[in-house]
Amino acid sequence: METYIKRQISLKVILNLLLITIVVLTVVFTNIGCNILVTRYKEEHKENEESEDVNFQEIISLPEPKIKGEMSLEEAIITRRSIRSFDEKELNLEQISQILWAAQGITDERGHRASPSAGALYPLELYIVKKDGAYHYIPEGHKLKMILKGDLRKKLKDACLGQQWIEEAPINIVITGIYERTTVKYGERGIRYVHLEAGHACQNILLQSISLGLGAVPVGAFHDREVQEILNLEEDNIPFFVIPIGYKK
Repeated sequence: METYIKRQISLKVILNLLLITIVVLTVVFTNIGCNILVTRYKEEHKENEESEDVNFQEIISLPEPKIKGEMSLEEAIITRRSIRSFDEKELNLEQISQILWAAQGITDERGHRASPSAGALYPLELYIVKKDGAYHYIPEGHKLKMILKGDLRKKLKDACLGQQWIEEAPINIVITGIYERTTVKYGERGIRYVHLEAGHACQNILLQSISLGLGAVPVGAFHDREVQEILNLEEDNIPFFVIPIGYKK
C-alpha cells in the first residue's frame, strides 16, 4: 500500500512538472512568435515608409542664392579635386540652394539660367537624393519638390555599381536630360548639345561646392534604367551624372 501511494505521488509530481514545462514552452514560443510578427511588421512598415509615393509632394522654398562668395573663381578652379570620402555631417538649406542655383538657377528676368543652353531650351532636370527622400529642383521660383520619401542612397549606390561614396555623401545630385526639348529644334545634333549642357551644369556644381568648403565627385558609371526606376522617372528622362557632395572626411 505504501509503495502504491509513493508511486501515485511520483506520478502526480511528474505530471505537474510536465504541465509546468508545457506552460513554460507555450509562453516562450508565444513570445518568439510575437517577436517575429512584430519584427516583420516593423520591416514591412519601414519598407512602406521608404517606398515610392508618387502622390506625395512637399514644396520647399529655397533661400535666395548669394552672388558674392568668399572664394574666387580662380581659387575654386585650382582647388577642385574629386572627393570620394565624406563626413556624415548634413548640408544646410543655404548650401543646397546655392549649389542648385549654380547649376540651373534663373539669373535674369528673361529666364536665362546659370548654365548655357542651346536655344535656351533647357533640357536638363536636377534631382537631390538625401537621407529623408528625393527632391526635384524647380528653377522657376527656386524651389524643391519632394517626390519620394525615405533614404534612397543605398539603392542609388547599388545602381552606380556599388560606389560606396554615393551612400556616404549627405546629398547626391542627379543630372538628367530630355533630348526632345532640344532635338525638336536642332534635330539629331541636339543630342550633342544636351550632353554638353550636362557638362556645363556639372562643372558649375563642382566649383560651387568647392567655394562652399565642400567636396564632390562626378559619377558616370551607373545603370540608366535603375536610376530612372529609383527616382520614378519617365523613360525619356535620361540620367547623365550622379554627383555625391559633402564635407571631406
